[in-house]
Amino acid sequence: MAEWSVVCKASEVPSGTLKQCELPDGTPVCVAQVDGRFLAIGGECTHSGAPLGEGDLEGTCVVCPWHGATFDLETGEARTPPAHDPVEAYRVQVVGDEVQVRRA
Repeated sequence: MAEWSVVCKASEVPSGTLKQCELPDGTPVCVAQVDGRFLAIGGECTHSGAPLGEGDLEGTCVVCPWHGATFDLETGEARTPPAHDPVEAYRVQVVGDEVQVRRA
């Protein structure tokens, strides 16, 4: 994925919220808006496969909705157990109302 891919509309992710999205190939992506900045990481928890876009936003971290693991939205790093492995972090740009991502 060298090119930018549209994953959602910016208007669908109000400030302080998360959205579960997909790349064109079906790969899940978690998109967040934090203080006017859009961030995106892989959308499946590395512990149990939970949809991270359905979790809770705490600062620049997402809390997994199933078991409470936290992931850094800037780096993809797993911050707390039970997850130990990171998720992918994506570069993000907003063009008009499109949120676009690509591999970092």
